[in-house]
Amino acid sequence: MPRSKKGKRGSGKPGSLRQEVLQLQLSAKASLKGVKNGLKGESGASDDELMSDILSHYSSASEGTSVLEEGTGSEQVDEQTAQEETEDKLKQCIDNLMDKSAKTRLAALESLRQAFSSRVLCDFLIERRLTISDCLERSLKKGSGEEQAAAATVFALLCIQLGGGDEAEEGFKMLRPILTALLIDNSASIGARQSCARALGMCCYVSAAEDGEDLVKSLTLLENVFMASYPNKEGNLPASKPGSPVLHSTALQAWSLLVTLCPASKLSELLDFHLPKLQACLQSSDVNYRIAVGETIALLVELGRDIDEEFEVEDSESLCECLKSLATDSNKHRAKNDRRKQRSIFREVLHYIENEDFTEEKIRFGVESVYIDTWMRRRIYDAFKEILESGVRHHLQFNSLLRDIFGLGAPLILDATVKGNKISRFEKHLFNSAAFKARTKQRNKVRDKRADVM
Repeated sequence: MPRSKKGKRGSGKPGSLRQEVLQLQLSAKASLKGVKNGLKGESGASDDELMSDILSHYSSASEGTSVLEEGTGSEQVDEQTAQEETEDKLKQCIDNLMDKSAKTRLAALESLRQAFSSRVLCDFLIERRLTISDCLERSLKKGSGEEQAAAATVFALLCIQLGGGDEAEEGFKMLRPILTALLIDNSASIGARQSCARALGMCCYVSAAEDGEDLVKSLTLLENVFMASYPNKEGNLPASKPGSPVLHSTALQAWSLLVTLCPASKLSELLDFHLPKLQACLQSSDVNYRIAVGETIALLVELGRDIDEEFEVEDSESLCECLKSLATDSNKHRAKNDRRKQRSIFREVLHYIENEDFTEEKIRFGVESVYIDTWMRRRIYDAFKEILESGVRHHLQFNSLLRDIFGLGAPLILDATVKGNKISRFEKHLFNSAAFKARTKQRNKVRDKRADVM
């Protein structure tokens, strides 16, 4: 059956071929009646001719139906065509990264950001990683602040796409010096420095988790950024410059992500130095920075309790009093949404510090779920969510790197039968907890190997 007829039928009301034939028969009888009543058209038709046309139409429709039924692989062809079109668009975007027009380069970076965050493209990117890295390096060195910020984000997504293998590590070693130079450049735009801090933390976490030297360098670099908000010798917080709280929050969150990789010896050192300083930063005037500090304190306390069951926060009474004040803050000069968000976060932090009570969160994707039941697990999930945005669930479902990090195993291939037999919530929770504990033990072995480097 011709393609045009097939499309036309698909756009009409649903009905069977038998109903269509009956309608044709009725119209044929109506036309015959019209001829008998003297309403004959330009060319008359006998009953035999009309029935011949109907049978011909029926035969043609039946042939078309059999072609559709036997046409296995038509969906595969459509998927392959769509894949080829997507790859052609991505190739054009990569070419546009070298365009002389800044506007064209920005548009290409935004298109790549959306594509990398919304689907898994490892096979396509692995052959083009060096070309893309070269283009991103050029944008980071010579682009405007907006272009630098976009390039850093795309690079972080590229590392996630490559799955943290040798290819991602190679790209990280290439671009780390440039990300570092931008991050510590006070003349660079806040947006570019913020994006570089986030990319540095994520790329180090993904690509250099086994390299203790790279980990220490990245930790130190990020520390030097957010420690500018620490109290001075007199115990007073410095006056914040425009945009600095946003940069300090991002650097602190990237740093706390990398802290989850540290061995016990390094963790003890970090806890002793940073916990008292961070407690003082809870008095910061910026609500988002206060929240980042509160979440980091909870994470550090959790890590401290993991390495020592008898771990206690120094001056815990003072800390709990401060947390209670923030959890019940009702100052009218602060925005209502800010107060609500702050109270919610600090209630959780306070409950954990006092009772080791954590509010579990369930993230659903497809027929699976991930349970966020520790501060470490939340920091890791939030870090990926900040980069992947709405595409984080797609990557949890299909990206092998994220599935390994959250203990989900290989991507599932489900048929209709499996989809109907869902396991219970409790069974999922047990499975996720067991997988996460197994992965933590494995990472602890690696931490011990890194301890000498630290």
